[in-house]
Amino acid sequence: MRIAVAIVFMLVCVALTAIVLMQEGKSAGLGAIQGAADTYWGKNKGRSMEGAMIRATIILGIVFVVLSVLLNMNLF
Repeated sequence: MRIAVAIVFMLVCVALTAIVLMQEGKSAGLGAIQGAADTYWGKNKGRSMEGAMIRATIILGIVFVVLSVLLNMNLF
């Protein structure tokens, strides 16, 4: 059982790293000064691929923490 949890933990680590590296930076640059952040893209960001990657990052982060606690409790 411990080996299966460790393998899932490794897969979550790789997936979390890949998703974090694919995301864009949060800096808006000079466009924020002129109000370019209030475009259609900025308002509907939660329904886009970027919003899905943010949700996946949160979910994988929670799974990462839970699995790391389980692996360190020596229950298996």
